[in-house]
Amino acid sequence: MQRIGKIAGMIALWLFVAGFVFFFQKRATQHRATTPIRSMSIIITDSLRDEMLISTESVERWIAASKIPTIGVMMSEANLSGLEQSIRNNGFVDRASAYLTYNGELRIEVSQRRPLLRMRVDGYDCYSTSEGFVFPAPKMTSVYVPVVTGSYKPPVPKSYVGSVKDYIESLKRESNERIAQMQLEKKPLFEMRDTIAQRDRAERKRRISKGFFETYDNFDKRVAALRAEKTANRRHLRYLDRENDKKIDAITARQDAEYEKQKKLQKRYEDFLKLINFVKYIEDDSFWSAEIVQIIASEMSSGDIELELVPRTGRHTVLFGEIVRVEEKLDNLMTFYQKGLNRIGWDEFRTISVKYKGQVVCTKF
Repeated sequence: MQRIGKIAGMIALWLFVAGFVFFFQKRATQHRATTPIRSMSIIITDSLRDEMLISTESVERWIAASKIPTIGVMMSEANLSGLEQSIRNNGFVDRASAYLTYNGELRIEVSQRRPLLRMRVDGYDCYSTSEGFVFPAPKMTSVYVPVVTGSYKPPVPKSYVGSVKDYIESLKRESNERIAQMQLEKKPLFEMRDTIAQRDRAERKRRISKGFFETYDNFDKRVAALRAEKTANRRHLRYLDRENDKKIDAITARQDAEYEKQKKLQKRYEDFLKLINFVKYIEDDSFWSAEIVQIIASEMSSGDIELELVPRTGRHTVLFGEIVRVEEKLDNLMTFYQKGLNRIGWDEFRTISVKYKGQVVCTKF
């Protein structure tokens, strides 16, 4: 009996809790259905050294452009996910969260991406994060980060917003699909090649026998006629085989062109990563992050990138060359700054080159 009493007590408690939850859920549903959104507050949850890519005014403009109703609409009808998506559509927004308070206040929290560098090259004007996420630079605001100029062309379209890696991978997938489709185009041609080979073998095996009452002259004529026919047939088969091979070779050339495009895509992505990693290295060093204000990136005839650095101090530029041996080159430059320019003067040289291993080469004005 005691055990039955405990079980009954637990069931009663469970029913009470379930009823309590149901009651308040129903009350909450009724409250949301009868309470309008009375106000809206926008919170920018982070800042970039007091520099903002996003303002409350810009978020309000995005919400207005989305035409999603807010103040005055019943809480139960609020399109929170739509609001979040309309805000996230702007590339410099990292996260957006919209929620309602019990009193009918719509709160929107927005965090912005942290740019690593700004690229103003070849008609581009965009930021990139350290993860390789690019987005157009806002027209009304800017952030103090290293600026990349020059003839370098980023591996994405000018209006692209998103991960560079994802963009390159999507192009590769499309290319692989085209290559696979071309391989399917080859299948009937390979089958034709086998058919031609079989027909050629059959022609070579064709024989005739002399009839029992047939004269040798007539048999020789038939043999000559068969040889002529086999020669003509095999000549035609060789022609068909050559034409078939031309079609296969043409498709192979198209496939090779796709593979070459993939190599170039990968090379451009690797160059982009080199640039990102170079700027990350600069930004992690307190001296160089303050000293280097502009990076001029140019494409060499080989397709590799070479850099020219514009420092804050002096009238010179630094010919850095290819993005290799970064630590060694900057160490050499630092040594020259400390032991050379501090003694000679900071305005004596037009260029200082650290392109070559173990050397610092200067050009005077």
